[in-house]
Amino acid sequence: MKTVKYLLITIVLFCTITITQKSSVQAQCAMCSLNAENSTQNGNTQGKGLNDGILFLLGIPYLAAAGLGFLWYKKFRTSKENKSQEKF
Repeated sequence: MKTVKYLLITIVLFCTITITQKSSVQAQCAMCSLNAENSTQNGNTQGKGLNDGILFLLGIPYLAAAGLGFLWYKKFRTSKENKSQEKF
């Protein structure tokens, strides 16, 4: 029981430190940001396409995690309902 308590405290502390930490990060390489800046100044849509691609790549892991979470929830819920129905 102590191990679970210490593990839970460690996870909560790690998440708190990770979430509250504030830092400025440059996510694009120099070539990508130079290309995006130049294309938007000249009226091209390459920068918009680059940003749309980044957002697409950002969304895929979240959608995959949400899908797996939903499937896990449905499986857990149906197995719990089956167990409660078996008791009666």
